[in-house]
Amino acid sequence: MLKFLSKVKIEFNALDTRLASCMEFLAQCNARKAKESNPACQVLVKRRTDDHPPQITVTFVNGVEEVFDATSTPAQTIRTMILDKGQMLETEQMFRDSGEKWPVLIPEEELHQSFPGTKPRKAEEKKQ
Repeated sequence: MLKFLSKVKIEFNALDTRLASCMEFLAQCNARKAKESNPACQVLVKRRTDDHPPQITVTFVNGVEEVFDATSTPAQTIRTMILDKGQMLETEQMFRDSGEKWPVLIPEEELHQSFPGTKPRKAEEKKQ
């Protein structure tokens, strides 16, 4: 997960009862496999003393920053979103490295073409 991030900032008040997501996400960030995937990723913890809701801010390797309200977003949801966005970043980089434009635009007529080695779907198969 940290492989796609350059920085993680976790903010919470230790006395806040809504900090479960922050603590779970912090545990995931501190896991050995996560740290090994990107040792350069900064994981910052800010312990607050005010009533500010628990918050997780992640900065992707491309500089895009995303802020999550940790009172309403489970740690697993945040992790899944990071992995999904990270895969998109890898795909984009792969296309750019090979000299292709991004995003890839597929002409409408090509979307409906049949391809060698595939057989057209029958009407009853399409309904299922």
